[in-house]
Amino acid sequence: MRRREFITLIGATAAVWPLGGRAQQPSKSTIGFLGSESPDAWAGRLQELQRGLSESGFVEGQNLSVEYRWAQGRNERLPSMAADLVREQVKVIIAPGSTPAALAAQAATKTIPIVFEIASDPVELGLVSSLSKPGGNVTGVTTLNLEIGPKRLELLHNVIPSAKVIGLLINPTNPRLAEQNVKSIQSAGRTFGLEMHALQASTEDEFGRAFEELKTIRAGGLMIAADPFFSSHVVQLAALSIRHAVPSVYQFREFAAAGGLISYGTSFTKSFRTVGNYAGRILKGEKPADLPVQQATAVELIINQRTAEALGVTIPQALISRADEVIE
Repeated sequence: MRRREFITLIGATAAVWPLGGRAQQPSKSTIGFLGSESPDAWAGRLQELQRGLSESGFVEGQNLSVEYRWAQGRNERLPSMAADLVREQVKVIIAPGSTPAALAAQAATKTIPIVFEIASDPVELGLVSSLSKPGGNVTGVTTLNLEIGPKRLELLHNVIPSAKVIGLLINPTNPRLAEQNVKSIQSAGRTFGLEMHALQASTEDEFGRAFEELKTIRAGGLMIAADPFFSSHVVQLAALSIRHAVPSVYQFREFAAAGGLISYGTSFTKSFRTVGNYAGRILKGEKPADLPVQQATAVELIINQRTAEALGVTIPQALISRADEVIE
């Protein structure tokens, strides 16, 4: 072999080797995560999301990369963050635990698949055509909220039957969900002969003012409407409920575990895992239009007996017997 031919052969082989090495390495898919709160507040939920992704064969850092965007409780930042994820050309946008995040993602793109997890009606919001056949680029999971909101109010009423005025805490920066909650609970309040007063809070500083307002209206109890901002501040809300001696009820177990009187609702564990599983299935080629919206239907009743004793409230034995957990 001539020297020139030998050098040419070696050069050609060297050019092929790196390409071959790269071809053997698994390629990464990139998805976007649009969160309304902060990563610290949602650590447990993120773990469940990762489990769902792994069930579909995707592990962050191996064959998956995630572009995280956190609004830190400021819903007005979500539209620009959603637009940024679209510019990044992510394969899927996950918008879990937040109606404003789901709506912002939908407004930002009609082509990139979106997987949501919300506590409101996605059909009424215009996110999907129907639960069984979403029909567009959006699908996800709904948790029971509006459907069981009246039941939460009934539980509180059973615990404090003498109270005729009840406060309803809503987040004005989440108007679609807030309006749905007010409409549903006001109607239920009339059924139980209760006078409902809507109180607003969208920052931690406003929590204190809302509880002071409860004194002004002489409310006997407080119902906290489901909202991702409130879910990220259950410890503060539970502490304020005890400090102001206000029997309170919320959706998630974390509220009762933190010292709130009652929690009644679905668990985020399965719903966030389903979101991750759906995102993985879409990455594999399935269409969101063909993936029906999943409904989390299992509910749990948690009662904090220590808080009841501290507030001087007697929990009916019938409720104690049916509770999934009693914290003593």
